[in-house]
Amino acid sequence: MSIGFGIFLFAVGAILAFAVQVSVEWIALTTVGYILMVAGAVMVVIGGVLMARKRSSVTTQRTQLDPANGEQVTRRESIASDPVDDRI
Repeated sequence: MSIGFGIFLFAVGAILAFAVQVSVEWIALTTVGYILMVAGAVMVVIGGVLMARKRSSVTTQRTQLDPANGEQVTRRESIASDPVDDRI
C-alpha cells in the first residue's frame, strides 16, 4: 500500500512541477510538486525496505515426562510472521 501511494504522490508532484502552468500568488505549485515528488520517492523506498526485510520464524519443541501417570508429553509450537505461511 505504501508503494502505491508513494507512486501516486510522485505522479501528482510531477504533474504539479512540470505540467501545470498556472500562477498562484499565495503558493508556488512547482515547489509543492517537488516536495510531493520527494515524499513519494521516500515512501516507495520505505515500502520496499519493509517488504524486503527478513521474515522470522520460530519453532519450539519440548518433551516432558508427566509425573502423574508417567507418560511422555510432547508440545510443538510454530510461529511464522510471514502472512503467506498463515494462509496455507
